[in-house]
Amino acid sequence: MNAPSRFFTPLARLLHWLMALMVIAMLFIGAGMVASVSQRHEWLLHLHKPLGIAILALVIVRLVVRFSTRQPPLPSDLPLWQVLAAKASHLLLYGLMLVLPLLGWAMISAAGDPVMLSSTVQLPAWVPANAQVFAVLRKAHGYLAYLLFLTVLLHLAAALFHGWVRRDGVLQSMLGKD
Repeated sequence: MNAPSRFFTPLARLLHWLMALMVIAMLFIGAGMVASVSQRHEWLLHLHKPLGIAILALVIVRLVVRFSTRQPPLPSDLPLWQVLAAKASHLLLYGLMLVLPLLGWAMISAAGDPVMLSSTVQLPAWVPANAQVFAVLRKAHGYLAYLLFLTVLLHLAAALFHGWVRRDGVLQSMLGKD
């Protein structure tokens, strides 16, 4: 049997870094969108919707890749609380990357607006138009976006801790180099 690799597969690394860029862009686009009432709001909204659906599609692909490939092991000397924190944070990241686009889609549906990905591609509404449901979904979408931002920051801090302080190969496993 082959020894476990010290690195994630090239596809897993590509999806990780592509989605990292997309999620960070999405967080900034979303923040700019809710802070603007100018013409920029409409432009940001037209970026936000298809990017959210792209993240939803890619996180599904990413989960398939994650469950169908072998992951590098965590360092054997890692304290149990850090192992549990790593597993919980990954579960939270994947969950939020799935839930936030779905909430956004439901929110736009509840607003009674078409969910347009382009000028010709429209997604079906999957929640009936309802102002109260829209308000609840909008608030949930906002709070969960803040939670995603916090989780991304913690993930980044942990990666830098492993790369710069522990120097244990965890960061290098996603960079693909020693």
